[in-house]
Amino acid sequence: MANLKELRSRITSVSSTMQITSAMKMVSAAKLSKAQDAITAMRPYSEKLSELLQSLSATLDSDQSSKYAEQREVNKVLMVAISSNRGLAGAFNSNIVKASKYVANRDYSDKSVEFYSVGKKANDILKKTFNIYKTETAIYDDLSFENAEALAKELMTLFVEGRFDRIVLVYNQFKNAATQEVQVEQFLPIVPVEKDENVTLDYIFEPSKEEIVMELIPKSLKMQVYKALRDSFASEHGARMTAMHKATDNAQELRDSLKLSYNKARQASITNEILEIVGGAEALNK
Repeated sequence: MANLKELRSRITSVSSTMQITSAMKMVSAAKLSKAQDAITAMRPYSEKLSELLQSLSATLDSDQSSKYAEQREVNKVLMVAISSNRGLAGAFNSNIVKASKYVANRDYSDKSVEFYSVGKKANDILKKTFNIYKTETAIYDDLSFENAEALAKELMTLFVEGRFDRIVLVYNQFKNAATQEVQVEQFLPIVPVEKDENVTLDYIFEPSKEEIVMELIPKSLKMQVYKALRDSFASEHGARMTAMHKATDNAQELRDSLKLSYNKARQASITNEILEIVGGAEALNK
């Protein structure tokens, strides 16, 4: 058994760690509240806009379709792995890395695959086995639609110019503070929706369907990137809050165990001292 000094030192160390994890939990909880409100408010609009445009695009002829819907032979693939700049968030970042590697090896093993890493953590691991096209870490300093729009425009330009034939987003979708689901979405080209011959859309479009699609598709793509970033941001703080909550509970359990060991050792030490005193007194009386 460790001596009293070592036990006191370990109790102090664990208590300090528990204070840090508890503080990090509260900070993440405060940030999560705002991030959750933001993604909850924008998700219905983003999903409905994407659904509307996909359905509308399916009614256009091939020669009227958008340049972002061009289907061509896939030789070069860009995977956008959205992680975080900081750790201590449980399996948040490792799940993104595992999913990215799995999809790259399963679906594009015979293709040229490069990664666009959003967040430092994914880049640190993926660069060991894959080519990193670019790493973006500053976007989380100010996660606004304007910054997300700049990222989306860059990705859209890479596709239109033919640098990549397919662009895929990999990110954590926020469900609740304890649950995040990894999503793999094809960003470009736009996934075509099969026409349903049984459904007829009897609408009057003003302006024309072509003009509506051409105007709204870039906006929809920008919104898709912004939603993915917002989902990932909320998931990060939810994962970190949960991880720090568990770490705090584990630290408290360890501290209680160390205190019990300390009290037992202290009691044994006191008992030994009493026995020595009693033994010495008896020896003097003889």
